[in-house]
Amino acid sequence: MRTLPRRKFLQKTALASAGLSLTNSLLAQPIHLFSANDRINLGLIGCNGMGWSNLQAHLKLPNVTCIALADVDERVLNKRALELQKNTGTAPKRYTDYRKLLEDKAIDAVIIGTPDHWHCLNAVHALQADKHVYVEKPLANSIEECNVMLDAAKRYNTKMVQVGQWQRSGQHYDEAVNYVRSGKLGPIRLVKCWSYQGWMNPIPVKPNTTPPKEVDYTMWLGPAPSRPFNENRFHFNFRWFWDYAGGLMTDWGVHELDIALYAMNAGAPKTILASGGKFAYPDDASETPDTLQTVYEFENFNLLWEHATGIDGGNYGSTEGIAFIGNNGTLVVNRGGWKVVPERERQNDQWIDKTPEVSWKDREGNALDNHAKNFVDTIRNNTPTELKCNIEAGARAAITAHMGNIAFKTGNKIYWDEQSQTFNNPEADALIRANYHNGWELPKI
Repeated sequence: MRTLPRRKFLQKTALASAGLSLTNSLLAQPIHLFSANDRINLGLIGCNGMGWSNLQAHLKLPNVTCIALADVDERVLNKRALELQKNTGTAPKRYTDYRKLLEDKAIDAVIIGTPDHWHCLNAVHALQADKHVYVEKPLANSIEECNVMLDAAKRYNTKMVQVGQWQRSGQHYDEAVNYVRSGKLGPIRLVKCWSYQGWMNPIPVKPNTTPPKEVDYTMWLGPAPSRPFNENRFHFNFRWFWDYAGGLMTDWGVHELDIALYAMNAGAPKTILASGGKFAYPDDASETPDTLQTVYEFENFNLLWEHATGIDGGNYGSTEGIAFIGNNGTLVVNRGGWKVVPERERQNDQWIDKTPEVSWKDREGNALDNHAKNFVDTIRNNTPTELKCNIEAGARAAITAHMGNIAFKTGNKIYWDEQSQTFNNPEADALIRANYHNGWELPKI
């Protein structure tokens, strides 16, 4: 078993820290500084779902354009190219192999919206090709890939890397985090994060078929194990299969865990325990659990993640959110806003609030749009420290989520060894690794 780089796991203050390789012509060039009036040319890799949503947010900004698209599904590629031409008046270049897109020196930055198992290769190759990178969450599909991407970002450190955990750019999340850090809640003993997704229905079992003629299925698989084409594993539903993703734990979990870890200035957990399974839809086609509870033990508090599909009965009347539970009160924040519910104590025969109540405060603005603007602004100003969700933050959330899945898969409480960067458990340690297939290899930095 290969040894991971012996780095401190995403220290609290950390801000500076493919097999089919790219040609020397794509290696990083001297830094290119942009003025406010310079056009930034984007390329989009993975044109469905959040890849397209991320691109739309960027195109709202002045002097930002998209000149190239890449997707393994020509149906999606052609549809998006026509939409882009209709909206901008200019037809983008089209590629079914993202490496060809990266050869275009006119492209300044790429947005990566591919399935999770492709993020590491896409992002590292983009950095090697001298591109700034906006990569959809989770950062990667394994802990080892996260570490490789951290190393790549450090080596190609003239390039901005923004991770698509856009809640970081929501004004109300900033307000909530500042309140947590103010101490008004008192010592925080428990942080709850959750995602209850009632709209998610069971995935009916379907037979394997031949891939659509418009799809380069071999390229879609990439480093994942070779399997016959199945519609269930393709496009949106890839999230529910271990070969390509980590279920709701990594899909929604990274968003909520990110805010929790950020507010608490948390590093790595000491122990992780998870329990759950396919309780709601035991016979559907998905592999990842539809019900899961994960407990992370940190130095002075516990963090609880929980998710469920098919029901909406989340904590505090919210389908998703984060709750910081302190001695003086509880702060609840979700995508709609935030509030503080005070604890009460009896003084002089009267019940009084231990901290002031904060009535519900609605969100303001569009966090995804803000996230895109932040990325572009850091490119123009060459200010990596101003990134709202840099690669260290993205890795912290992704690795924490992967730890939860590792605990679930092993069925054991696992213990993180900060010094060795392992669990000192052969079964759990094997799940840290990225296992590449089909001639693809983990990038070497």
